[in-house]
Amino acid sequence: MTERIAEVYSLLIPLADSRMLVPRACVAEVIGYQTPAPMEGAPPWYLGLVNWNARSVPLVSFEGACGGAIPPPGARSRIVVFHALGGRIEAGYVAIVSQGFPQLVRVSSDVVRPDGSRSFPERTPVLCQVRMLNETPLVPDLERLEAMVAEETSVTPERETTL
Repeated sequence: MTERIAEVYSLLIPLADSRMLVPRACVAEVIGYQTPAPMEGAPPWYLGLVNWNARSVPLVSFEGACGGAIPPPGARSRIVVFHALGGRIEAGYVAIVSQGFPQLVRVSSDVVRPDGSRSFPERTPVLCQVRMLNETPLVPDLERLEAMVAEETSVTPERETTL
């Protein structure tokens, strides 16, 4: 008999103009902001590499990866390190800049509903938007984000950068 999961511990991650909702299990760690080492020739949303647990982890602006403006880091900015489960990134992790402290929430079907008020371009790293109580967080496509980072970190004639 299959047991149904009633609640999922999740994080609400503050972005510049919205929040992102992810299962807690996707997140390896939330760390203080550090200035990334720049990646030569990378798009603006690919901020560079940060050191985490003796690894060079790609750091991206989620807002920038979605085609929006890249917010500058502030005093409350944090780095959220995600497990890269697709196997496309050598470090095994990818990180985004959070505009504040992520909030731990319990998510259930009683709390979250689909919200079709916005649509997202096909190649954007957003699966959908949901309605959760009085807000509408984004649900990221972490596999797509990983693929975007992997495309930019592959060895090219102009840039021989590996992770």
